Amino acid sequence: MLVGGAITQVTVEAMAKGQAERLMPLLQDVMTTAGLSFDDLDAVAVGVGPGNFTGIRIAVSAARGLALGLGKPAIGVSTLEAQALGYPRPCRAVADARRGMVYAQDFGGGDLSPRLDAADAVGDDHPVAGPVPAETLVTRIAQIAADRLASGAELARPAPLYIRGADAAPASDPPPVILP
Repeated sequence: MLVGGAITQVTVEAMAKGQAERLMPLLQDVMTTAGLSFDDLDAVAVGVGPGNFTGIRIAVSAARGLALGLGKPAIGVSTLEAQALGYPRPCRAVADARRGMVYAQDFGGGDLSPRLDAADAVGDDHPVAGPVPAETLVTRIAQIAADRLASGAELARPAPLYIRGADAAPASDPPPVILP
């Protein structure tokens, strides 16, 4: 939680599944511990990926729903941008995409679009901002979102940043028959 420009609380719970069921109670716990209500928020920040496909969808949906219900802005921040915060420019943010691939994005010149690269093709033409602990990532997302809010610029609704398709395959069972 970012209050008055300072991080006052960071809560991270690693979990393989159950994120959708745990997210809102976790947010309520954070607010209660801080002695605040959701109405006290100025905005809702959310990491939009790239990352775990389902986790990103859950996070973005929850942030947008909470912000809509509160009448506050929701601010999406790329996890690659958060990794690169504080690195001298130019730099390249890199995150594991599994199966010998990485998500990569260059900051400070050239094509700034995130992309999927082979892990052995990252290159050394820029300093690399690699993975950071979850607590650091959350803190940086909050800082970037606060800067965007303070800038007064128009804020687009957050949307998941998908660089490749989901690993899940379509169901192989035939669809149900709809009766008249």
